[in-house]
Formats: sequence, structure tokens, C-alpha cells
Amino acid sequence: MISELCCQQTQVVRAVEAYERCCQRFPTPSSCADAPRSDVLEAWRGLGYYRRARSLHEASAVIVDRHGGAVPNDLVALLALPGVGPYTARAVLAFAFERDVAIVDTNVARVLARAVANRPLGVREAQRIADSLVEPGRGWHHNQALLDVGAMHCTAVPSCDGCPLLASCRWRREGPSSADPAPRTAGAPRRQASFEGSDRQGRGRVLAAALHGPVPHGSIAEVAGWPLDPARARRVVDEMVDEGLLRRARGSVRAEDRPARGTG
Repeated sequence: MISELCCQQTQVVRAVEAYERCCQRFPTPSSCADAPRSDVLEAWRGLGYYRRARSLHEASAVIVDRHGGAVPNDLVALLALPGVGPYTARAVLAFAFERDVAIVDTNVARVLARAVANRPLGVREAQRIADSLVEPGRGWHHNQALLDVGAMHCTAVPSCDGCPLLASCRWRREGPSSADPAPRTAGAPRRQASFEGSDRQGRGRVLAAALHGPVPHGSIAEVAGWPLDPARARRVVDEMVDEGLLRRARGSVRAEDRPARGTG
């Protein structure tokens, strides 16, 4: 589950270091749930989107309190964990428990839209088609294969030569001159706003500083990189306090350091 949370909105190559730190520091859900949140945030450093670290912390507490400290192998139970959505829940079931469930991410959705349906697909239809393709006892291999095809061949700009699905791909067989169905399929990535100068950049700066010690209120705008826009810095910090990433203390903010268990 740690690997799936780390890789949400992040390339695997960037997630590896934080994944290894998290596994070393928190080998069990209870060790994560009982750790100060600041420790979890520190282990997460470099990945950004720190709400995922908060979700990992909170999910660990739920796993300990409701599931005896073992990650559940039930879809409904997984979906009830903080930060776990349909893709992550099914990925845990498929790869950790080798269950015969289908996972659909952006890569797989492109494969389904082009090779299987040759038309744009909505979220529910893509999941239904994916579910229908899983052979009993082959869930792990099936999902890994589709992810690889989507990542290596059926990319945003497809590279069809050498694709193992080339002979059966409906989009190629029925005429690739027709409009590519992938960009209009649910889950197609949208252009992300520039990181430089964004709220995400300022949030990361403030949290990185707060992990090393209190950040005085008067220094927040400077630390965030917006010395001429203190109102923006205050807004961002207010959001991070509400999200449980920072807490206020004696005229400053610092990384939230309460354990996940016993905090309500």
C-alpha cells in the first residue's frame, strides 16, 4: 500500500527513495500509526503532495484499530481507508494479494479505449471492460501486462511497432485514421499547472522548514518564497493547518507531530 500511495501523481523513479525510507521506518501499520506525523512527513520528503503522507498515517491507524494491524484484503474495507481510491484499492488486491481484480489507471484506460473498444470510455465502462478481461488465477500477470503495454507502447503518442496487441488492436485494425479515442477517455491526463511559483511549491517550502523547527508567523511569507504576498502565504498555511500537516504553537507553525492513533 505504501508503494501505491507513493506513486500517486508521481513517477516510480522519483518515488523509490521515499518508499524505501517509509518501509524502513514504518515496517508495520502500528509503527506508522504510533509515530508522530512529523516523522511520516519527513520520510515522505521529496515527493510533494503531502496529503498522501497524512493519508498513510491515518490509514495505518484505521488498519490497526479495525483490522488487527493487517492490511485488509477486501475491496470495501480498502476503499474505506483514508487516501485509498478505486485504483489504489484494486492495485493492492491485485499485486499484494494476487486477487483476480482489474485495475484501471491512465495507461490501462488508453489500452482499453484503443485496443479493445476503439471508442472513448467513461470511468464505469472502462472498469467493467477491464473486469471482464481478467482470467481466473491470472490477475497479477494480467494487470502487470496491461500496465506495461500502456507505459511502453500505448502511450499518449502511441508506438505501435512491437506492441504485443498490434494484431488484435481494434483501433489499428479498423483504421487508425479515425480519431484517437484515448484523449477523450476518462482518466486522460490534463495539462498540469507549472510547479514554479505555484501554491504546491510554497507549501513544500514551508513544510520543509517546519520539519526542522518552528517557523515564526512573521517569516512564513519569506520561507514560502512570496515575501511580497503575505496574504497568500497565510492562506496556504491556513490550508495546511486544516489538513493536519502543520500546527500552530507560540506565534509560529511547525509540522504536526501527533500520532495518528487517539487523535479522533
